[in-house]
Amino acid sequence: MTSSINDAAKTAFLFPGQGSQFVGMGRDFLAASDDARRLMSMAEQLSGFPLARLCLEGPLEELTRTLHLQPAMTVLNLICLQALRQAGINAEFFAGHSLGEYSALAAAGVLSAEDTLRLVTERGRLMERESAAHPGAMSAILKLNLPQVQEVVQAAAAKGVVVAANHNSEMQIVISGDAAGVEAAAVLAGQQGGKAVALPVSGAWHSPLVADAVPDFAKAMERITFQAPKGKLFFNVTAALESDPAAIRAIMSRQIAAMVRWYDTILAMRQQGVTTFIEVGPKTVLTGLLKKILPKGHDCTCLQVEDSASLAVCLETLQR
Repeated sequence: MTSSINDAAKTAFLFPGQGSQFVGMGRDFLAASDDARRLMSMAEQLSGFPLARLCLEGPLEELTRTLHLQPAMTVLNLICLQALRQAGINAEFFAGHSLGEYSALAAAGVLSAEDTLRLVTERGRLMERESAAHPGAMSAILKLNLPQVQEVVQAAAAKGVVVAANHNSEMQIVISGDAAGVEAAAVLAGQQGGKAVALPVSGAWHSPLVADAVPDFAKAMERITFQAPKGKLFFNVTAALESDPAAIRAIMSRQIAAMVRWYDTILAMRQQGVTTFIEVGPKTVLTGLLKKILPKGHDCTCLQVEDSASLAVCLETLQR
């Protein structure tokens, strides 16, 4: 690895998950880099899907299928990570949002790239299976905090299944469940002064409707070697550090049906002294959340890398 041009001890790599995809993602790195093409080729072999074609040409409906999207997003994140590290940019802290947590596991050396892609392919298959068996919906609730949303989902539970699924920022909480439960909670949230925005998803992720995937996924993980992380790795389920491989495996088996504690994760990273956050992968969803989470007047640097142009901006900013 090249020597670091940044202060890795104060830098976090953050990896996006489902919802950050677009047709054309990765075009630049795949055109320019043999190493990027090698990673993509390995991902295609392990998943059995034409991921490069789906990423570069779509159609978006096929790319967005959970089955295809989980390995596609993951390999894209790893290609962006590879480019960052080859440019001499390193980090001591790692986290990923939902699916992005697997990219973080790979970045921290807990999983090999091959095992990461094996796991996300199986995760995508199981989650697609569960969304077909138990159709569901998700909505973002804005303008209410977590305790308020928890009250809303408890009150809506009589109408259907609904839970708080992603605590993304103080006033952005995603709810997940069956259509009746999510709709009832959305109406109640509106009555409490909140605003519900329906999300274009194919399943009720991080809810009891996908919980049947957990035991099967735990079995798949039994065949995979987990290592202690090199660096500090925060987890969605706990919003805390963990370094014991057996504990990490147990946390990751629960992750599919548990709440993503993203807001608490970013606050915990700040408490640990992180001042540079780099979103590693397509789009700027997590960078947008950082702007909502970090206090006004903060001294943090927030960057994102998805192609050579954004990598150049990142390099230039860090070398100032």
